[in-house]
Amino acid sequence: MVKKIAFLFPGQASQYVGMAKEFYDNYAVAKELFGMANDVLGFDITRLCFEGPEERLKLTEYTQPAILLCSIVTKKVLDLSGIKPDIGAGHSLGEYSALVAAGTLDLAAALRIVRARGKFMQEAVPEGKGAMAALLGIERKKVEEGLRKIENGIVEAANFNSPGQIVISGEKEAVEKAVEVFKKEGAKKAVFLPVSAPFHCRLMEPAEEKLSAYLDDTEFRDLEFPIITNVDARVINKGKDARDSLRRQVSRPVLWEDSVLRIKQEGINLFVEVGPGRVLSGLVRQIDREAVCLNVEDKKSLEKTLEVLHH
Repeated sequence: MVKKIAFLFPGQASQYVGMAKEFYDNYAVAKELFGMANDVLGFDITRLCFEGPEERLKLTEYTQPAILLCSIVTKKVLDLSGIKPDIGAGHSLGEYSALVAAGTLDLAAALRIVRARGKFMQEAVPEGKGAMAALLGIERKKVEEGLRKIENGIVEAANFNSPGQIVISGEKEAVEKAVEVFKKEGAKKAVFLPVSAPFHCRLMEPAEEKLSAYLDDTEFRDLEFPIITNVDARVINKGKDARDSLRRQVSRPVLWEDSVLRIKQEGINLFVEVGPGRVLSGLVRQIDREAVCLNVEDKKSLEKTLEVLHH
């Protein structure tokens, strides 16, 4: 019985200094991709990924290409081991990694787009004017109802990550007000996120417009394996649907919980997080206790994952 596998690709906040270095040191394909990325981006992203400084790696316009690159390097290493996914999904920025992995987009084109995406998202809202907060231990319905009651300012749901974790995004004062409301409504905890802009809400519409021009100029091929989109949590196979999904994704919520449940409907219970960190593995476990979650980000995790998959 061949196990069916879903590949999951991480988004922003999974970065760390030193990510993918072991693959770079051990695989020619990794060195090639890092070299190509340096040329395409016009700065030394290899050095940034391996040596930092962390403060610079945290800036959206650097974080996005760095995570994308390290995720695709990891996917190429898995290719060499003969591990192929039946379906894929990526969290926010990770959707680009998923689409490159599925052969829709060239890595070089995707690196240019996500760098621009990071810059446009940064520019859409002046520093300090926006905020994002994660609400823990509160039901989705309560959040959706509560947000409707906030009359002043913009605050919206940005990520439905798991049953116990919903992220809200918008103007700083409105987000602060919402956090107070939800604490009274029974949220166990609210954590302000260390982000430089309020992603996935309508304040990002200017970024979406600018990004559209980039997406329209880029070739999107049909997918080699299906991807579940963030914006609708539906299965796509066509390049034009991939482009449309990326366009709408910037200012709309990431339906991560729905996406994982959609993968489950395909009869898949085995998830491999491909790229830095284990954020998505943690979310999958919150969504489905029965799921098997593996991750690949360095040699040790690669060996462990291959051992499980080959059994």
